[in-house]
Amino acid sequence: MRVCLASTSPARLMLLRQAGIEPEARSPRVDEEAVIAEVEAAEARRLPAPEHVLLLARRKAADVAHRLRAEEPDFDGFVIGGDSMFALGDEILGKPYTPDAATARWRGMRGRTGVLHSGHSVFRLFPGAEPQEAHAVAEASVTFAADVDDDEIAAYVATGEPLLVAGAFTVDSLGGAFIERVDGDPSTVVGMSLSTVRRLVRELGGSWTDLWNRS
Repeated sequence: MRVCLASTSPARLMLLRQAGIEPEARSPRVDEEAVIAEVEAAEARRLPAPEHVLLLARRKAADVAHRLRAEEPDFDGFVIGGDSMFALGDEILGKPYTPDAATARWRGMRGRTGVLHSGHSVFRLFPGAEPQEAHAVAEASVTFAADVDDDEIAAYVATGEPLLVAGAFTVDSLGGAFIERVDGDPSTVVGMSLSTVRRLVRELGGSWTDLWNRS
């Protein structure tokens, strides 16, 4: 059974590999900011985090699925897409990109609990048939240690790790020591809820174990 990951995220690729799946990876051709701006303008409202991540996950998975159908009509398998964002109170925290932004972010997060929202979209592609899609949002709360001091923050930011990840933290690498608790599927915080993807695969008539292709 073929599996295509509609993402270039190293974290999502690692998660699938750890779960016994070696996917093909394709980069979605989706202008994320333009998609959100268009929908918010049309609906005259700001999309809440769960709708935001689900919209982007579905657009990214659909883009790759439709290109696969055109380029490889015999493709028989699943396309998996995802998107994540972190919310602290009413504030949506994306990737900080700069050391100053990451430092300020961490000073504001220590001792607090936020929610990681992760959108998922799975397409089942059959040769000669219309694709089927299932989607869902998973959430996990993350509590940061209150005693993370400025020197630790500076050292962590200097590694570059928090600059290009949603919320400016990781749970499975250097940032893990600064996180006291995760409530929910921990893989959600890494980038994709494996239990959610398994459920969506089953909804589409597949078996999770049929996706295992790594020794």
